[in-house]
Amino acid sequence: MFDLGFGELLVIGVVALVVLGPERLPRAARFAGLWVRKARAQWYSVKSEFERELAAEDMRKALGDPAGDLRRQADGLRRELDEAGRAAAEALRDPEAAPAEAPRDAATDPDDGGKPADDAAAGKP
Repeated sequence: MFDLGFGELLVIGVVALVVLGPERLPRAARFAGLWVRKARAQWYSVKSEFERELAAEDMRKALGDPAGDLRRQADGLRRELDEAGRAAAEALRDPEAAPAEAPRDAATDPDDGGKPADDAAAGKP
């Protein structure tokens, strides 16, 4: 933490022994150890809380906004359905204005008169 070597610790110990004396030195060492432990525990608590917050933020970014994505998809589908509904209503009102050839569905067989491909393959009428 402070990069204290053995020589520096020895000098600090000798100065503490001279200043505090042999009777009060053990009590002062315990008190200093207690405060160092409390400071270290507080530091680890702050560090772990910060890491949890970062992990939660990363998770939120990874998930994105699923409700917003669904809402946008639903709006797109609603617009497509509205357009198809308007086109169908217009085709029913004015049959001559309808397109000459209706778009074919991928599930129908073009040679079978628009019947589903499954029924034609199975030999069903």
